[in-house]
Amino acid sequence: MDADKPILFTKADSALLKGGRPFFLPDELGRVEYAVSLVVRLCRLGKSIPERFAHRYYDAVTCGVDFTAVDLLAQCRQQGWPWELAKGFDGAAAIGDWMLLSDLSAGNTIETHVDVNGQTQQRLQTDDLMFSIDATVAYISRFFTIRTGDLLFVGMPPQSNPISVNDHIDGYLNGRKVMGFNVK
Repeated sequence: MDADKPILFTKADSALLKGGRPFFLPDELGRVEYAVSLVVRLCRLGKSIPERFAHRYYDAVTCGVDFTAVDLLAQCRQQGWPWELAKGFDGAAAIGDWMLLSDLSAGNTIETHVDVNGQTQQRLQTDDLMFSIDATVAYISRFFTIRTGDLLFVGMPPQSNPISVNDHIDGYLNGRKVMGFNVK
């Protein structure tokens, strides 16, 4: 794997979990873990976007929770299968309510965090991203035409955490609660 490029995988729209709907832990996929992510909403059609213009192609952000079937992911890596099997299953991409970038202070760090059962478990700041949002948008647009409404989950903590039935997850963006849901 090339460490100087973002790792890309896609998720079907059935992977989206929003509006406080519960996440149903899929028993058949083995152990499932989660990681907090910053989610970026794309707002324009674009292809081969230069990094210096990438900021024009997104308008809002939110907190996201990326679920991964970790045992299946290990099997996918070993067998050379696509990661989507382990990362794109139904409900694997929880998103919160959107905050417009125009409502955030220009140039300031965006911070997102996830609480599980009332305890903060993971934090992520834009300053911690290995690849900036602009660099990621530019990179992805080399391979895919980006479209209005596409979502990018950017940045992940170095490790994910296990999740269990009856856990409650709350997500925050710059200190404001933007999501809450139960694990069933």
